[in-house]
Amino acid sequence: MRQNPSFVMTDVGEIRRLIDRHPWVTLVSSGADGLVASHYAVLLDEDRDDLTIVGHVGKPDDVILGLGENELLVVVQGPHGYVSPRWYGDVAAVPTWNFVSAHLSGIPELLSPDENLRILDRLVARFEGDGDDARGLYRAPNDAGFVERLERGTVGFRLTPTRVVGKRKLSQNRTPEVVETIIDGLGEGPFANPALAAEMRRAADARPRA
Repeated sequence: MRQNPSFVMTDVGEIRRLIDRHPWVTLVSSGADGLVASHYAVLLDEDRDDLTIVGHVGKPDDVILGLGENELLVVVQGPHGYVSPRWYGDVAAVPTWNFVSAHLSGIPELLSPDENLRILDRLVARFEGDGDDARGLYRAPNDAGFVERLERGTVGFRLTPTRVVGKRKLSQNRTPEVVETIIDGLGEGPFANPALAAEMRRAADARPRA
């Protein structure tokens, strides 16, 4: 991912927020037949305060990806969307695409079956929630035997990245007035994109004032 000084994102807290809010990632590796990609949900490692993530793949994706042997690229994609040149005013301009994304690279560690089960349980709990009707991993009609058989069809991993590239392209190179116009345009109408508008609002509010 090509960097630009105006858009670089290096703050660990911001990248952790991105991962936590957008856990559905793309896993990319170089396999025997060339580049391969898979898509899975990941979580931040709750025992760490860095960018270590945990997750799992279904077999045989572990073999296809060379999990634990090959370098793995994890692509995290946050809010993104089209930005119309109409929002720049009466000047020569072309459209662009705003986005927030991070690339985490490294060779993952494979988890033991017990660790993998804990991560699977945590993953289900994260998205099921804690309502009365939440279907936790071990909730009936599931039982321990069923869950253990399920686990044997997966391979868990932990990745502490050795390289991180984060980019937050949210029109930081534009004037505050133009940024406000873009946020308004994304808020409603034919280009409505509430998630991107909210991310731009957050960035704009944190922007140092002259």
